[in-house]
Parts: sequence; structure tokens; C-alpha cells
Amino acid sequence: MSMFENLGRFGVTVRQARARNKAIRDLNSLPAHVQKDIGWPASPPSDPQAALASLLLGAAR
Repeated sequence: MSMFENLGRFGVTVRQARARNKAIRDLNSLPAHVQKDIGWPASPPSDPQAALASLLLGAAR
């Protein structure tokens, strides 16, 4: 494998992770009743990991 093939695979992985994280942020920013309708598991407000994520990510962009 060449160095460029490895870089290409790394780039694809980064793009997929970024798209997945954006989709999760978008779904989490929906109102609670819409999340419930589509079956999206809403994070409880007391979840420390969810609190940290919202602190680090801020409002959905």
C-alpha cells in the first residue's frame, strides 16, 4: 500500500466520523416530542457525558 492510499482511507474515516457526529447533534437538537416520535433515544439531562458533550459542542450549528 502506498502512503497516498493510507491517507485516502484516513480521510474517508474522518469524513464519515464527522458526518455521523453532525447527524447525532442534529437529532439531539430536535424537540423531545419529535425525538420520541422517530424513536431517537433522548439523553437524560443528568447524564454527565451528555452534559460534557453539550458543554464542549455548544448549540447545534
